[in-house]
Amino acid sequence: MDSINPTNPFMRSDMFLFARWSIMCIAIVAVLTGCGGGEMVEQKIQFPDIKSVSDAQWKKLSQAKVYFGHQSVGNNILEGIKDAMREYPGIKLNIVETSSPADFDGPIFAHSRVGKNVDPKSKTDSFVGFIQQGIGDKANVAFFKFCYVDMKEGTNVGDLFADYKSKMALVKEQYPNVKFIHVTVPLTTTKISWKTWMKEKMGKKDLWEYAGNIERNRFNDFIRKEYEGKEPVFDLAKVESTHPDGTRSSFTSEGRTYYSLVPEYTKDGGHLNEKGRKLVAEQLLILLATLSS
Repeated sequence: MDSINPTNPFMRSDMFLFARWSIMCIAIVAVLTGCGGGEMVEQKIQFPDIKSVSDAQWKKLSQAKVYFGHQSVGNNILEGIKDAMREYPGIKLNIVETSSPADFDGPIFAHSRVGKNVDPKSKTDSFVGFIQQGIGDKANVAFFKFCYVDMKEGTNVGDLFADYKSKMALVKEQYPNVKFIHVTVPLTTTKISWKTWMKEKMGKKDLWEYAGNIERNRFNDFIRKEYEGKEPVFDLAKVESTHPDGTRSSFTSEGRTYYSLVPEYTKDGGHLNEKGRKLVAEQLLILLATLSS
C-alpha cells in the first residue's frame, strides 16, 4: 500500500477541493438556517374566516350592484365564488357577464373583460370607460385587476402606477357614491434552484427567475403605500403568497424579500387551481360583504 505523502501535489489538490466544498456546504446551511444556528422566525398570517360573515351581511351583498373587470385569473376567481356559493347557500349573487349599464337596474354581480393582456394601461382605460359610460351612475362597488402577464422584467411600474393613480382618482371624484376597490397584481411561482442561488451569489443581476415577480411586488408596494387604511384594498397577492399554515412563499434578491405564488395553488405557475381560487374568492367575498354592510 502506498504511504500518505503530504508533499504529494495531487493529494494537496484533492484536499484543497474538499476544503472548498466543505466551506460551501457550511455556507449553504448557514443561509438556510438564518445564519444563527436555528430556523428563521416568520410572522404567520391569519386571514378572516368566511364563516364569520353573518347572514345579514350576505343578504346586504346580494342586494348590491357590483362590477368586476378582469381577464383569465379573474375567471378563476369567479369560479371560486361559485364554489363558495355552493358550499355556503347563504351567499346568493346574481353573477352576469356584462358591462352594459342597462343590466344594473337590479342587484347584480357583473363582470367583463377589460383591455388587453400585456397592455396594462389599456385595462385601466377600459375600466374607466365602462364606469363613465353608465356603470358609475348605478354601481355600489367597482373594481378591476391586472394580470401577472402585464408586468415583467423592464416594466416601468412607477409610470404604470402614476397612470393608474390619476385615472382612479378621476373616477372616484366623478362617482363619489361608488366604492372603488384597489387590487394588487397576482403573482406567479418563482423557479428557485441551486443554480439560481449560485448565480445570485456570483453577483448576477439578470435573474429571469425573479424578474417578473420583482416588478409585480414593486407595483403592489405602490398600491399598499397609497391606499391601505384609506380606501378599500383587496390584497390578492398576499392571499396567493400565503401558505395554509400562514407562512409566505418568498425569495430574496439583492437583500430584499419578494413574494411569489404558492405552488400548491396553481397547475401552470400563474392561474389558480381549485384550492387557490377558493382561498382568493373567500377573502374577496368577505371584503365585499364588509363593504356592503
